[in-house]
Amino acid sequence: MTIHKRLTTKEISPSYWRVVIENPPINLYDPEMFAELRVLMDRIEADQELKVIVFESANPDYFVAHYDLVRGEVIPEVNGAAEFSAWPNFVTRLAQSPVVSIAMVRGRARGHGSELALACDMRFASREKAVFAQVEVGVAVVPGGGATEWLAALAGRSRALEIIMGADDFDADTAEKYGWVNRSIPDAELDTFVDNYARRVASFDKRALELAKKLVNARAGVPSDADRWSSNQAFVGTTGWPNTQRLVTKMLDAGLQQAGDVEYRLGHHVARLNQE
Repeated sequence: MTIHKRLTTKEISPSYWRVVIENPPINLYDPEMFAELRVLMDRIEADQELKVIVFESANPDYFVAHYDLVRGEVIPEVNGAAEFSAWPNFVTRLAQSPVVSIAMVRGRARGHGSELALACDMRFASREKAVFAQVEVGVAVVPGGGATEWLAALAGRSRALEIIMGADDFDADTAEKYGWVNRSIPDAELDTFVDNYARRVASFDKRALELAKKLVNARAGVPSDADRWSSNQAFVGTTGWPNTQRLVTKMLDAGLQQAGDVEYRLGHHVARLNQE
């Protein structure tokens, strides 16, 4: 089987990298993407000059669609491959890394796509094109990639419950208001803003950046690896529920994980699925 690359790293300078996500047609998070993220994390930790890394999408409609519900637990024969239970460790490594991580979100970031963005230190979103959602409850599972922990910390209990239990789409302005993202920025200005910010950070002393991140992490109450692991295992457990399997099959038959209206308006279709 030929496996295409999901991530392309552009080294803008020794201290500033951009990682472009591309997994056609909808940037689905699959086991191969996770393997590449883990290999990337090894490179980040080994590099002595890198200060800031930006994650972006090559697809203007999808940052990362969501977790692959068909192949999510497959462990492919590629470098870096691991089962999904290794995700909390990846997030811990990213959160504790001296490197500053930024998600530049254009398009849909739902489920695990939202959780990848949440794993980064900062998130900047296209006002016109970014869409956020934690749709898991809509197909009878719970978030398993960190959304429960991050959103409870960033948005507060009530808004985290609104997001997770409603399983609906949120625009960038609302996401900013809720603390889901740092800023909602006009799409025409997003690339320039993020690039300028990343270059600014990359120009500063690496030791000062590392210490600043450590101090903020200690005071902000970064969710623990154990908490994320617990949610991860809860997600894995719910995937075996008979009603979950019924709903997922129904959604797949309707067009889930394919380019089309179901993925484009997933919040709408998840609600319809449960009302039928």
